[in-house]
Amino acid sequence: MYSINVPLPSAVTSLAADLAAELPLAQRRGRGEHTLVAKRLGDGDHAAYARLEAQGREALRGQPAFEAEVSGAELFETAVTGPSPVVYLAVESPGLVDLHERLCGRFDPVEGMEGEAYVPHVTVARGGDRDAAARLVERAVEPVRWTVDELAFYDADRSQPVSRVSLPA
Repeated sequence: MYSINVPLPSAVTSLAADLAAELPLAQRRGRGEHTLVAKRLGDGDHAAYARLEAQGREALRGQPAFEAEVSGAELFETAVTGPSPVVYLAVESPGLVDLHERLCGRFDPVEGMEGEAYVPHVTVARGGDRDAAARLVERAVEPVRWTVDELAFYDADRSQPVSRVSLPA
């Protein structure tokens, strides 16, 4: 799956890793594996990726930088895919939501995950002890604010960015 992602500051990835350490029975993401998806683009081989990236770059033309903030940990009781529950860092960003909506006009939204169902977040851990997850999301988290001044085209199959776009695009 290819997507357009928001690169995360180290303060966010460190926070996610620290919280995940408190959920030893859950599937945790390692440092450097945390993502914030702005919009999934689709699957395909290298030729398909080249087309998706070109369409994505066109859709991003004129996109300004925007602000984002991790405001705390929350919980998806039941995941759309994969193990539940899902502990995540909630991301507040009207600019990201606006970008997502604009990209949904160019790329079909993934049902149940995008469009009106879109919740900007960074997954901390999946599955494991529900009570431990519930206790974790009750904790106060020091907010992390940053300016999103670039986006990354991301290859989820290889868990790595393919290219980047500086904002404003």
